[in-house]
Amino acid sequence: MSASSEPSSSAASGSPSLAHAEILTIIVGIMLAMLLAALDQTIVATALPTIGSDLNDFVNLSWVVTAYLLSSTAVTPLYGKMSDVLGRRVVLMFAIGVFMLGSLACALAPSMLVLILARGLQGLGGGGLISLSQTIIADVVSPRERGRYQGYIAGVFAASSIAGPVLGGVISDHLHWSVIFWINLPLGLAAFLMTDRTLRRLPRHERRHKVDVLGGVLMIASTTSLLLALTWGGVRYPWSSPLILGLFATALMLSVTFVWRMKTAPEPFLPLSILANRVVSMSVSSVFFVAGIMIALSINVPLYFETVRLFTPSQSGLALIPQSAGVVLGAVISGRAMARLTHYKLPAMIGLSVSCTCLVTLALLPDHTPIILWLVLLGLMGIGIGTVLPVSTVAIQNAVLPHQLGTATGTSNFFRALGSAVFVAMLGAVLLGALGVSQQGDIATLAHNADPALLSHAFHLVFGAAAAAMLCGLGFLIAMEERPLRRSVRDADEVPALAE
Repeated sequence: MSASSEPSSSAASGSPSLAHAEILTIIVGIMLAMLLAALDQTIVATALPTIGSDLNDFVNLSWVVTAYLLSSTAVTPLYGKMSDVLGRRVVLMFAIGVFMLGSLACALAPSMLVLILARGLQGLGGGGLISLSQTIIADVVSPRERGRYQGYIAGVFAASSIAGPVLGGVISDHLHWSVIFWINLPLGLAAFLMTDRTLRRLPRHERRHKVDVLGGVLMIASTTSLLLALTWGGVRYPWSSPLILGLFATALMLSVTFVWRMKTAPEPFLPLSILANRVVSMSVSSVFFVAGIMIALSINVPLYFETVRLFTPSQSGLALIPQSAGVVLGAVISGRAMARLTHYKLPAMIGLSVSCTCLVTLALLPDHTPIILWLVLLGLMGIGIGTVLPVSTVAIQNAVLPHQLGTATGTSNFFRALGSAVFVAMLGAVLLGALGVSQQGDIATLAHNADPALLSHAFHLVFGAAAAAMLCGLGFLIAMEERPLRRSVRDADEVPALAE
């Protein structure tokens, strides 16, 4: 299978400069596209009990979340590669269209099976929205100035993490759960219309390519096997069960085959030269730990407040706001600093050191410590995490050639999502192991039913494990090469050293 695109005049000449108003239009449009994906990951959770009751199926309810997670994570790097082949606009329009079609199918679903399949379809579109949006920013804003826009992206995620659960609860309580999918249609249409016309003026970096279909299939299959093992392990099946061990073995076998394919394919789906680039490899490794722990803590911190501090669900949700707001603030600070500092890693290294210190402190604090101190520590930890996000994204995009931007950005987002799945499972295993729970089931339910005397000790171990993982992320960040940030979106073609 091959795809080609005739170079546009903009590509040939380096592309005309976009006016500030045009850049803002693109930014607003793609932030709306990102909001679609980010909000969908949080708004559904609080509506699940209502959905299960209405469709009379609680047994398969978890698949409403799992189906989206599997499909969106697996196709994320595929979207990045295809945008390098076919161009950003057509691929983003396709992703928005698939997401809207999946949302429509979810809203009309008459049964749990149909809803699960529709969520899988929705994820096939949602998996491209975030990485494509970040790639498009890289097409129109120079690396030196790009960090400040990454702060806006962090704001979208923070807003969705706060507003999503609230909206999901309100809609399911006072309207109908299908409304959480219906609202995606006008939002998606607005994103489509706002970006379609302006994206036609994006600089064109795509080249004639032969699409490595086999490589893409192997990566999707290995990712799906691994995610199924991480999602089911310890929850639905024991970690030592034949099914879970078989899934891990399958994922390993497919991953080895994928690497072989990448080494032998004429034009591999994911060029190993990108991962061999020390900036990319170290940055991806760092964000794997940092973003993974961030998501895992967003699940475990409210659970701690509910089971140990006896907060109500709404109170525990409010207690998570300092962490979410801190991530936004940290991303904004770090992003703006990148435009001014030669050693742009410094804020992120300081921030991540603070995050590690906060997690160690949380692991050692007695439970009767005033809650205000916990909130301050969570806020500082969030700020530290936020400082890493723009640095990792911009550093990766600065280290590859323009025609590799989509592939590199998609790969980074893939490992972020994979890290989330890995550390949610890891911290869950630490929690249940410390509680001495041997049976399988939902972690929140098992924690609520556990011995209160053990809960405090278990959560302190969870925070300690999170600190150790965060320290690994800091180590990879320190090891990442700090290359000077380019001041133009068009000068990378003139720097062969970028392609290692």
